Amino acid sequence: MAEGQQWAGTTYGSRRMHRWLIAMLRYMDVRLLYIFSAVFIVPVCLLVRPSRGVIYRYFRQRFGYHPLKSLWKTYQNHCAFAEVVIDRFAMYAGRHFDVEVEGYAHFLELARRPEGFVMMSAHVGNYELAGYTLPSEQKVINALVFYGEKPSVMENRRKMFAHTNIRMIAIREDRGHLFEINNALARGEVVSTPADRCFGSPRTVAKTFLGGVAHFPQGAFSIAAMRGADVIAVNVMKESWQRYRIFVTPLPYDKQAPRRQQVGELADAYVAELERIVRRYPTQWYNFYEFWS
Repeated sequence: MAEGQQWAGTTYGSRRMHRWLIAMLRYMDVRLLYIFSAVFIVPVCLLVRPSRGVIYRYFRQRFGYHPLKSLWKTYQNHCAFAEVVIDRFAMYAGRHFDVEVEGYAHFLELARRPEGFVMMSAHVGNYELAGYTLPSEQKVINALVFYGEKPSVMENRRKMFAHTNIRMIAIREDRGHLFEINNALARGEVVSTPADRCFGSPRTVAKTFLGGVAHFPQGAFSIAAMRGADVIAVNVMKESWQRYRIFVTPLPYDKQAPRRQQVGELADAYVAELERIVRRYPTQWYNFYEFWS
């Protein structure tokens, strides 16, 4: 991946490697893999991958950290990402984590209503865990996922979702997923979508985020505004080796306003919540490409 390009968005490794990792995690303490990754894998990644420069500038320019502190935080960021990936495969292996949910009442209230609603996420923390923690017995949750993800990862996700009301909608270049999203909301279902990556779409909303101008996908906000759907932001953040905290936050906007204003208000609310989360957990930012203009 050349520096400046968007991250490919796929999980590293082959199908055989993923199966081996899942089998091992059925019996091994995840902390052993955390240590192995921090000592042997992360240093190599920092040497060979351009993400080190991207994340270093993120800490220097967005948080104003000293160069040495920015280097240390860059290392911590890559270690945190490795732990999230390990945790994901640990879940595939049947392991469970302690989860605390802030704002769960907001999710339950919307789930009880007949209308569909939108859950917006970002590439911070470990959002996939929300799918295994916040299933709805009343509604189907349609989760948008990257179309180019590894088949082994998609296979494990399907297994995890098999006994829940969650189905996956692949984000495709032909934008056919937009019809599936619209139909899901029309049926009164839930749509879960990331709202921080554009996936090649030229339609964006420019917002000030962490002191710099960044572009967010207009489509994520237009989907909700088009149907006047309620919106919540859901972020799943790692707090210790065994514990996660889920933040469920309503994103208000004026549903009677002109469409352009609705999109702008939703984007403002989303960006404000994302900034709140990132400032609280700065090392759990996982957009490994030049995010700011």
